[in-house]
This record gives sequence, structure tokens and C-alpha cells, in this order.
Amino acid sequence: MATFSPVTDNDLVRARADRAFRQKLLEQSLEALLAAMKQLRKANPAAGANARQLREGVEMAVRLAEIIQNAGGRTRSF
Repeated sequence: MATFSPVTDNDLVRARADRAFRQKLLEQSLEALLAAMKQLRKANPAAGANARQLREGVEMAVRLAEIIQNAGGRTRSF
């Protein structure tokens, strides 16, 4: 798993002005979240705390995916 690099204030300022950079940050965050979830799942699949963390991770991944889609100019469809 790659080392997670936190988003800096400078990154946030740039992301507000640069749509492509914002998209890249969102995609990198989603990839890091999915990698962490995969590592957690392999660590001890029977642990109850891991199951709770994985559920929270899935909810966050879905929200990030929706944000990425909306940032790309797509509208949500239900």
C-alpha cells in the first residue's frame, strides 16, 4: 500500500481553482481509502471492530465516488 499523503492547505486552494486537480485529489483519496480497506480486511477478517470500520469505509467510498461523479459534470440518477 502506498503511503498516504495528507491534503495540504495549498492543495485545497489549488483544488478550488483547478477542476482537474480537484478530480485528481478525489480519485487519489478514493484509491487510498480502498487500499486501506483491503489491508484491514486481510488483517483479521473475523474481528468485529474491523467489520464496523469496513462498513464505515464502504459508506465513505460511496460518498467519494458520488463526489467524483458530480465533480466530473455528471448528475446523480436515482
